[in-house]
Amino acid sequence: MSGPGAGFEYPPVEVAWLKRDVLLFANSIGCTADELHFLFELHPDFAVFPTYPIILPFKQTSQEVIDFYKAQGSTPIPGVPKFDARRVVDGQRLMTFLKPFPTTSAGRTFELRSKVIGVYDKGKAGSVVETQQDIVDKATGESYARAVGSAFFVGQGNWGGPKGPATENFPPPQGKKPDAVVSHQTTAESALLYRLNGDYNPLHATPEPGQKMGFGGAIMHGLSSWNFAAHGLLKALGGSDPKNIREFQARFASPVKPGDKLVTEIWRTGEMKGEWEEIRFVTKVEGGKVCLSNGRALMKPVTSKGSKL
Repeated sequence: MSGPGAGFEYPPVEVAWLKRDVLLFANSIGCTADELHFLFELHPDFAVFPTYPIILPFKQTSQEVIDFYKAQGSTPIPGVPKFDARRVVDGQRLMTFLKPFPTTSAGRTFELRSKVIGVYDKGKAGSVVETQQDIVDKATGESYARAVGSAFFVGQGNWGGPKGPATENFPPPQGKKPDAVVSHQTTAESALLYRLNGDYNPLHATPEPGQKMGFGGAIMHGLSSWNFAAHGLLKALGGSDPKNIREFQARFASPVKPGDKLVTEIWRTGEMKGEWEEIRFVTKVEGGKVCLSNGRALMKPVTSKGSKL
């Protein structure tokens, strides 16, 4: 790591969640009644959907609505311009699931520990801030989940910073039909439900921010589409068992509007990383553009090839 801002560590922030938060999240990303272990707290196998920790940097310990813009701009990064959080979208996220996530943090203290990997100047288009975030048990120092992600600050470039490294691409296999296809129909209210997890960016609730950014109005959270796809992969290939996924990542390629239908094509590669098989996927708006590219996961598939949901 080198360059302006690289290596900067944010002050640790306490995070907390209740079983109710876990249930809301599962409902908001499309878990269904045949996955009751994500949706019913008295189920003998009650579990947290693996990607839930992705919401905790937004939620922290609050059970109330928060001021998104104020929270995002609270800690400036030394050596780089102060970016405007009113014009920020997700770039890419990779999450690694290190330990089974507790269904509640009650009785324990967990922290979000974040550091800057790099800050990159993309010219007129904007700037990218890449970070690593760990959810850590404060008492033991053990990390339960790690997310590496990038935020793209629209139109906030040309400050003389480094352009940054090329990102690694994970295209789907050429000339091969998907091993599974899953879909998720969003509604006009989908973003309004998802934001109750703790991500209260007004971009996803009211048209004015999206109009100013050139999106024409409110758009879905990039991370909601990311989570819809994660749910689709785990259900189609992993038997909805959280133990069957180790990593999940995707790049946010284009906006999704509330009401769009998302279609995810999934390929098994047969390439093994130890006990985990590398999976590739692409998510498109039905009849439209790719919205999640560079899709990759490490999984233990338990369904036969050729399934289609």
